[in-house]
Amino acid sequence: MSTLLRLATAGSVDDGKSTLVGRLLHDTKSILADQMDAVERVSRERGMTGADLALLTDGLRAEREQGITIDVAYRYFATPRRSFILADCPGHVQYTRNTVTGSSTADVIVLLVDVRHGVLEQTRRHLAVASLLRVPHVIVAVNKIDLAGYAEDTFRSIETDIRHVADGLGLTDVIVIPVSALVGDNIADGSERTPWYDGPSLLEVLEELPTGEDPTHQPFRFPVQYVIRPQSGAVDERFAEYRGYAGRIAAGVVRPGDEVVVLPSGKRSTVVGIDLADKELEEAFAPQSVTLRLADDIDIARGDLIASVDDAPTPTRDLDALVCWLAERPLVEGSRVLVKNGSRTVQAVVRSLDAKLDLDTLLGEHTERLELNDIGRVRLRLASELPTEAYARARHTGAFLLVDGQQGGTLAAGMVVSADPDGEAGPDWII
Repeated sequence: MSTLLRLATAGSVDDGKSTLVGRLLHDTKSILADQMDAVERVSRERGMTGADLALLTDGLRAEREQGITIDVAYRYFATPRRSFILADCPGHVQYTRNTVTGSSTADVIVLLVDVRHGVLEQTRRHLAVASLLRVPHVIVAVNKIDLAGYAEDTFRSIETDIRHVADGLGLTDVIVIPVSALVGDNIADGSERTPWYDGPSLLEVLEELPTGEDPTHQPFRFPVQYVIRPQSGAVDERFAEYRGYAGRIAAGVVRPGDEVVVLPSGKRSTVVGIDLADKELEEAFAPQSVTLRLADDIDIARGDLIASVDDAPTPTRDLDALVCWLAERPLVEGSRVLVKNGSRTVQAVVRSLDAKLDLDTLLGEHTERLELNDIGRVRLRLASELPTEAYARARHTGAFLLVDGQQGGTLAAGMVVSADPDGEAGPDWII
């Protein structure tokens, strides 16, 4: 069975993301005949000599009319060696929030750079997002190499700039490939028109990349989503005294007999049963959705975290975090927000804004506010304890959202640097 790889595409406007995705779908034979016929017909109506592969991904009418991608479109394709889930993210700066969404679960991000324009501010921003979200692998496709006459010196200059930015952001696994999504150079196969490039094609890299860290090797984390209480008068007598805790395992493995702790209360118990539909399991692992039964009748509610005893996180009311601000109104010191971590939501206030990332210098600079698409470091004071931990240690439970308490809209995507009032060292570029 082939392994599944989650990838996201990103880049600036008109860098050719939709064409690249269309090329991947086309070259992996993941397009139905009637879809291809429709694309060729529309292309001819527009006076094009060949098929506009971007039409395979820009499915929304508003996108086609504006000529840009405005939403995250998820696509599925496969080769004999691997299956893929691809998130095609928009390139316009105002849709950076969509790139954060698409990249948050990705094993690899494919970032496009137009060979004619080189590294832009949006390129730096997307690399910073990849660093923030700790995306395991980054591939930079220097696109439209055909428009540069397949010149090696042009590609090498851009490659040097990319690696300079990546080094400044602490990105160590970055692969740079010269491609032409329109023509197909170095997409599925190597191109004879770039004899000076002896590396693998884009698809060859995607087929060989290891997937992200196996969540089953991480400490057990189970955010409770729903409490199933005893049902008086139940037709099936099994449910008359049944009490279970339903949710999705965020990380790790659990088995009957395991000792666990419920956070933030700190009460301990032992797992006596794991139910999946009408089956009882001998073990369960991330990312399965199951119901746990415990030996003790503990007061547990939605939002609590059931964790392994030996390495459970310490509940805290202070967070030192990195955030990507996604709202039109700015974030300032003293702002009141909701923090949503797993299935738990608590009120919070912004104690301080410690720094904002300067995309030119890749250093943190003093700021009094974070504007739309800014990336910065903040300190939050929570109204009640939150059982979270550093994102560097646990990608699934160290992430959170900042939410508008009145309107319910998402304000920011956040990553915990330290669940400690004094904080600890974070990425060099944001200290």
